[in-house]
Amino acid sequence: MTAISGGTLEHYNENAESFREGTRDHDVSQNVAALLQHIEASSPYTVLDFGCGPGRDLQTFKRLGHVAIGLDGSAEFARMARVDSQCEVWQQDFLALDLPALYFDGIFANASLFHVPTAELARVLHELHATLKPGGVLFASNPRGNNEEGWNRGRFGAYHDLETWRRYVTGAGFIELAHYYRPAGLPREQQPWLATVWRKPPG
Repeated sequence: MTAISGGTLEHYNENAESFREGTRDHDVSQNVAALLQHIEASSPYTVLDFGCGPGRDLQTFKRLGHVAIGLDGSAEFARMARVDSQCEVWQQDFLALDLPALYFDGIFANASLFHVPTAELARVLHELHATLKPGGVLFASNPRGNNEEGWNRGRFGAYHDLETWRRYVTGAGFIELAHYYRPAGLPREQQPWLATVWRKPPG
């Protein structure tokens, strides 16, 4: 597993600047809204941007008045995110997390959890569950597939369908709130992204 995360992180470190430029203008406002609209805590929310990359979405959450903390395994992304967002950013490998218990109101995992190998997914989802406050919300968006996994252009990915993804996340103790496919307004075969929203049971 170390080789899997190490190879993916090496790819991101080597391509950090081109990745930042290529994703700077991606519109994920639908995903941000999907997380925030389901959080029932008092604002401002404490949000973990899980796999924050260069920090684009950290800046969005901060601009909206929330306390945003980034997490990324890539040293270069973590550096960029700190500089660009002026937010706290934790450099942590997804497969070796060290998260505070009952800390976050929401977790924004946009295009990140698909890098977790299927063999480790249940454990990682349980760790995300544990770092959420009761009633907290997890948003996840991942490229969907037919439950295959492997290397793709220098990065490891696991590509689940809705039924399999649902089984893993409910198995970690979450309650499903919503799901949708992206980009919006296109035929399903032209919607490669599966977005899901989940709640940690209150109390």
